[in-house]
Amino acid sequence: QVQLVESGGDLVQPGGSLRLSCTAPGFTSNSCGMRWHRQDAGKQREWVSSISADGSASYADSVKGRFIIFKDKAEDTVYLQMNSLKPEDTAMYSCKTDGLCTYCGGGHCYSGYYGGQGTQVTVSS
Repeated sequence: QVQLVESGGDLVQPGGSLRLSCTAPGFTSNSCGMRWHRQDAGKQREWVSSISADGSASYADSVKGRFIIFKDKAEDTVYLQMNSLKPEDTAMYSCKTDGLCTYCGGGHCYSGYYGGQGTQVTVSS
């Protein structure tokens, strides 16, 4: 089955940068939209950013101007470049498809809504 996998989370000092990635190992998509969410302990899940199938990006006000979402079509990977990180950016970051998406691999194709387990980002001095 299709499973999105996030990576790139780490402990970083305030003002630092990280690049998160989201991919579906063993599968290729038909140019799906993707979104990033984050959730810190005891807080509600927050939408961070989205990128549409045609590459249009949108951001939450809290990250606008600091985060950049982009796709590498050759690698079929979506990235979230996070700059000027703040302690309040600390959270588990997860990706999920933005709408119905079709992934193919191993001679089979699957259509559905997919997400990952997340990668932890901690911003602290």
